[in-house]
This record gives sequence, structure tokens and C-alpha cells, in this order.
Amino acid sequence: MNVSDSSVLVLAADLFEDMELLYPVYRLREEGARVVVAGLDAGSVTGKKGHGPVPVDATVDEVDETSFDALVVPGGFAPDKLRRSERVLELVRHFDTAGKPLAFICHAGWVPISAGVLKGRRATSVAAIRDDMVNAGVDWVDEPTVVDGGLISARTPDDLGHWMRALLAGLRSA
Repeated sequence: MNVSDSSVLVLAADLFEDMELLYPVYRLREEGARVVVAGLDAGSVTGKKGHGPVPVDATVDEVDETSFDALVVPGGFAPDKLRRSERVLELVRHFDTAGKPLAFICHAGWVPISAGVLKGRRATSVAAIRDDMVNAGVDWVDEPTVVDGGLISARTPDDLGHWMRALLAGLRSA
């Protein structure tokens, strides 16, 4: 598939890691993808370093997961809020089951942990949640980006380039 023919859902909540939301949104749009930022509530979200307000295009309850080709979960403190939403966990499970790219970075590993999709899989995250990942049954590795089927994980903002290249490759091969 051409990335320009794809639709990508990006989850957002307040206190997201600024570059981990903004970089994929702008990079995917630069490639011509349709990007929808979905939040827990309508309105906007603000990053933990103050970027924003970033407008939310829809709430997680309003989106139809079948109309998207990939899901992106930025890190920061937002994943701790996102993982408490059953609807968010349903979205994560849908993308995983469908084999569509499910990209997460930094603390965002908490979301697929809570969705129960990481056991027995290979992934990475920020070192601060390594124990959470391992305790969830993840084969955790300290690499810039790890691809395991549709899972595309990265450690920190320093790995954004590797992570986005892997996500773009995942969309192209879909």
C-alpha cells in the first residue's frame, strides 16, 4: 500500500511526550497519510513539555477502527490515562488481532500491556518500564526499535527516526 492511501489513528491524552505525538503526526501527514488524533474526550490535549493545545479530531468512542490501517500510541504520562479506557484497550486488541501496525514508544508500552497483547512477544520501551514489560511476558530488548509482526516499539524520543521508518515500512507492506 502507498502510505498516501493509508489512514492512521493516533491516540492522545494530556501530558503526552510532545515529540512522540507531534513527530509521527507531521511525518505521516508529510507522506500523505490521513491522520486522526483521537482522545479520551473532545477538545484538545497538551504535552508534558507544554506543546499544544493539540486539537483532538475525534474521541476514542467515535472512531471506527476498521477504517484505519495503523495505530500509534505516543508515550509520556498519557499512556497511564489511556490504559484505563476499555475502549482504548479494544482498539489496541483490534489492531493486534488484525495484524495491522501497532506502534508504541517509551511509556506507551503500558497500553498494550493492559490490553493483554504482549505476552510472548519481542518489544522494547523506555528502561523505566522494563520490569512492567518483562512481568507482562515480553521478551524485552534494549534496541532503538523492535518489530515483532505488527508490533513496532521504540524506547525514547531519540529513537523516533528508527521508529517512524519501521512504521512507514509496515504501512507500505500492508
